Amino acid sequence: MVHIWNDPSEVPADFGPSVVTFGNFDGVHRGHQQVLSELIRTARLSGSRAVAVTFDPHPAFVHRPESAPEMIMGLDDKLVALGELGLDAVLVVKYSLDLASLTPEEFVGQYLVDTLHARQVVIGHDARFGRGNSGDLDTMKELGRKFGFDVQVISEFGYEGYPLHDDDGTDRRCSSTWVREALQAGDVATAAAVLGRPHRMRGEVVHGAARGRALGFPTANLAGSATGFIPADGIYAGWLVDQSGTRWPAAISVGSNPTFDGVSRQVEAHVIDRPEEAVEDFNLYGQSVVVEFVERLRGMVAYTGPEALVEQMKLDVVQAHEILATAKLKH
Repeated sequence: MVHIWNDPSEVPADFGPSVVTFGNFDGVHRGHQQVLSELIRTARLSGSRAVAVTFDPHPAFVHRPESAPEMIMGLDDKLVALGELGLDAVLVVKYSLDLASLTPEEFVGQYLVDTLHARQVVIGHDARFGRGNSGDLDTMKELGRKFGFDVQVISEFGYEGYPLHDDDGTDRRCSSTWVREALQAGDVATAAAVLGRPHRMRGEVVHGAARGRALGFPTANLAGSATGFIPADGIYAGWLVDQSGTRWPAAISVGSNPTFDGVSRQVEAHVIDRPEEAVEDFNLYGQSVVVEFVERLRGMVAYTGPEALVEQMKLDVVQAHEILATAKLKH
C-alpha cells in the first residue's frame, strides 16, 4: 500500500533510504510512467523505498493563474494513478511562493535529503527546479556529489516497443501538453495512447434537466465541480465506473445540448446494455463516479427537433456498443 504524505512533517524520521523523483505528474502519462518504473526498479535492486514528490496546486496557478492550463486529472486521481504503479510513497508538497523562493540546494536539501533520505534521484534530462527554475541536470549532479546521492537520467519518449509519433511520423516526447492538445481536439484515442489508459473525469452525479430521460436515454450528469480535463464537445464511447467499481459501457455527451438551446457545457453519460431488471433501480444520484473516454463518435450538432435527435442517439448507442465490445476484448 502506498503511503500518502501531505506535508514533510508526516514523513517518519527513520524513513529511507529512498530513490526519489519529483514533478507535477499531471496525467501520469507514459513518459512519467517510464521514469517511475525505472525509479521503482532501481529502488528494489538497492533495497530502498521508491518515492515521488509532487506539487499541489500546479505551479502555474501560483505564478500565472490567468493562463494556467486545465489539469488533465484531479489530485485524487493522480494519487491513485501513482499508487497503481507500485510506489512506496508519495509526498504531496503544497506549492507556494515560499516554496518557489527556495534555491535548488535548499529544495534538494530540505525535501529530498533531510526528509526522504535520498540515496538516488531519478529525473528527466530537462528537469528544472529551485528558484526561477535555475536548477538543471548539472546542478542536480553537483548537489548529488555534495549530499552523497547518485543521479539517474531517464528519457520520456514512448515505451520500448511502443513508440509514439507526432503527425509527421517523428518521435514525440510524451507530455501533458500533448495530452491536452489531443483532448482539446476531441482526439481521446491519441490522449489514451500518450496516457497509457483512457482519459477520465471524476465527479458527483447530480440532477440535470432530465431531457435524456424524457427521450428514453437517461444520463448521469457530472457536477460542475468534477475533476479532469473536459474534452471537445461531442459524443463519445466510453465507460462509467460507479462507486462499487462496476464498469458500465456508456455513450457520453459533452456540450451544451444545442438542440434545446443549451448554454452551459455538461458531461453526461448514458449507460447502455443494462440488464432490464436493473433499469428502474439504477440510481447514481449523489455517487462519485468515473467517466472514461475511449473514442469520439461525432461532433455536437443541433438537430431540427427531438425526433431527429432520438434517431441519432439510437445510432450513437449502437456505434458505442460496437466500439466498446472491441475495446473490452483488447483489454
